[in-house]
Amino acid sequence: MAPEMIPIDGESSKKRVCYFFDSDVSGFHYGPGHPMKPTRIRMCHSLVMNYGLYKRMEIFRAKPATKREMTQFHSDEYVDFLSRITPLNMNSYMKEQHKYNVGDDCPVFDGLFEYCSISAGGSMEGAARLSRDKCDIAVNWAGGLHHAKKSEASGFCYVNDIVLGILELLRYHQRVLYIDIDVHHGDGVEEAFYTTDRVMTVSFHKYGEFFPGTGELRDVGIGKGKYYALNFPLRDGISDESYKSVFEPVIQQVMESYDPGAIVLQCGTDSVSGDKLGCFNLSMRGHANCVKFVKSFNKPLLLLGGGGYTMRNVSRCWAYETGLAAGVELGADIPMNEYYEYFGPDYELDVRSSNMEDMNTPGYLDRVKNIAFEHLRHVGGPPSVQMTDIPRVPIDELMDDPDADEDLIPPDERRPQRLLDARRQAEGELSDSDDEGEGGRRNQASHKDRDNVPLASGRKFGAAVGIMSTGSTHGVGPSVATVATVAPPVTAKPPAALSNAGSSNQSDMDIDDGTSVALSAGAQSKEGSSPANGMDVDQPSAPPPASDA
Repeated sequence: MAPEMIPIDGESSKKRVCYFFDSDVSGFHYGPGHPMKPTRIRMCHSLVMNYGLYKRMEIFRAKPATKREMTQFHSDEYVDFLSRITPLNMNSYMKEQHKYNVGDDCPVFDGLFEYCSISAGGSMEGAARLSRDKCDIAVNWAGGLHHAKKSEASGFCYVNDIVLGILELLRYHQRVLYIDIDVHHGDGVEEAFYTTDRVMTVSFHKYGEFFPGTGELRDVGIGKGKYYALNFPLRDGISDESYKSVFEPVIQQVMESYDPGAIVLQCGTDSVSGDKLGCFNLSMRGHANCVKFVKSFNKPLLLLGGGGYTMRNVSRCWAYETGLAAGVELGADIPMNEYYEYFGPDYELDVRSSNMEDMNTPGYLDRVKNIAFEHLRHVGGPPSVQMTDIPRVPIDELMDDPDADEDLIPPDERRPQRLLDARRQAEGELSDSDDEGEGGRRNQASHKDRDNVPLASGRKFGAAVGIMSTGSTHGVGPSVATVATVAPPVTAKPPAALSNAGSSNQSDMDIDDGTSVALSAGAQSKEGSSPANGMDVDQPSAPPPASDA
């Protein structure tokens, strides 16, 4: 049975979604016992592809960020240090490791700089596409590393892709709103924009003897940025209802007071129930409700990943939220994919809340909410910004004409894979034969009885087929691929199986030219025995009927 995608009612228009994924990201490993596991991003991508969401959005493999692009926020010395250090030479950089806080939470591993480049490149290119009106929503689950500082790694984060993405958005938009629903405070992003009114940061997080120890209610910004940093400290065990009761009214008031030109939403899933490092009790749907609510404002939206350390729950949440961005709600049953065993024993998409006690009383939430509203009253309307000519940066050349070389491709050659991956399927575009097993065929008939009337439209032929054809990467060592200094424009490189998605599912067992049966039957007749099942050896056997499994 094909995986289910239910269109969301009440959406005025379909959103153009750009989705960024780099298959190399799953090859990096922080080290044994470390809770941060980049494989979770590939697990999410496997669900996205096998649910069929790739038909509803453009898929890109972003150009990795260069050292020059990273230094738009980070210091030159820090970026140079990240590009040089490896597990082999780390003993020569003991002083620098202490200076830049690299070691325990933020270990040195093979391919560290390449990993940072992939994360930052997706967020920057997503922001660039939003600014140029090439899409309405950009998704980069490899991003959202909100703890990294200008010259310091922190909380598993080395390069702050969020700040780099916001800086790109600020080139075109007067005001940008940053919302953080990670269980940890988004301290790196808040610190970067603490003195400006062009970026408003809003963070809902656990506060009190909890990393990173910042994000108090009274931290509101300084100078021109005073009251443009909003923190909502929460206690353990917050439920869907309690979270919704504060998130929606606060964000509604922020939108009315600040009127941003674009929104960046950090969707850390360590706020979901059952996380190894989190202490909240949100269900998958409670977490995704935040995405749905922010999307409803119809502003350019950059969706980023973040925390999340129970991999099966992280991938479920982000796949479901990718579906919401594309305008569909994913069905309950998880389709077959390369990580299918991770989702047992129920193999369902939903992540439910536990019976954890909610320490956030209604009185406490109301009190904090009223203080937050008081801070927002000081904003007094959106600040005016004098815009100037947009400065040129290297990514502009990429965005101006991403398909500059397309006209040079000989007409008799196959289109590049990146052009095929960037194509979205229109409603009703495919014929019956092309769309078999995805929503039911219009003219179905039983292969057992050719004279049967067509079956009911609810019957579906064809099992869900995993689009990800590669084997599991569990246990595979870090990638050693180096970043090219000049990458081709907007290269999209989803799994190779995408190019074979239209191939037949018929196995070798379904093909029979009659030769083998005739030979075996002839051998039996030489021995004086009759052909099996009374088959005439002079007639080639008919191929077996195609399976409807």
